[in-house]
Amino acid sequence: MDMEKIGQFAEMLRRCKNAVFFGGAGVSTESGVKDYRSEDGLYNTVRQYGVPPEEILSRTFFFSKPEVFYDFYYKYFLLSTARPNPAHIALAELERRGKLSAVITQNIDGLHQAAGSKKVFELHGTIAKNRCCKCGADFPTEKIKALEGKVPRCERCGGLVKPEVVLYEEPLDERTVNGAVRAIASADLMIIGGTSLAVYPAAGLLRYFGGESIVLINRGETGYDSRADLVFRDRIGEVMSEAMKLI
Repeated sequence: MDMEKIGQFAEMLRRCKNAVFFGGAGVSTESGVKDYRSEDGLYNTVRQYGVPPEEILSRTFFFSKPEVFYDFYYKYFLLSTARPNPAHIALAELERRGKLSAVITQNIDGLHQAAGSKKVFELHGTIAKNRCCKCGADFPTEKIKALEGKVPRCERCGGLVKPEVVLYEEPLDERTVNGAVRAIASADLMIIGGTSLAVYPAAGLLRYFGGESIVLINRGETGYDSRADLVFRDRIGEVMSEAMKLI
């Protein structure tokens, strides 16, 4: 890890008044969350189910084959015992110190909130909430976990229960997007971490940033590298932890 660049990052954090974090799957995989979009995740899903994960996690597939959807969803999202990692913890601490105004995440696991972050825009929804497609009644996630991959049905009307996650073929929640855009537009420092910026429309929100500096932390290259003031190819938890030691 380049400690000179870490020092520059720490100075940006000291100087900023309104940082915003935009993150993806790489933040959660450091906590042990499975990445279904990785090469291994794709291979294992096709081998087991005969179709890629993007097809299983589509609105059409959910309503046509809910039993397959929930078997996959349970194994990849509800069996996880992941806990917040140093990146989640550092971001929550930055918010507590008044340096970070918002976390914008493409993840659905709730680990940012578990670490203590208060202002979190979950672009792709959350596994923490579920709702009956017929009557709109809430359905606790703990009850879905207890079903171990079986299809949950509403206790009030018997309707199919759907997690409040954004599936393929579904639009992002307008209120969440608007909040994220306002946060990005008002930021003076943009920290981008754990994302290849290949998933749209979420990644497209970064065009609203007009602040002073961009720091990008990702193991692989992204289309935003040339626009960033600092680029790290290290683990995001390590970068955030080292920078926090200097501020």
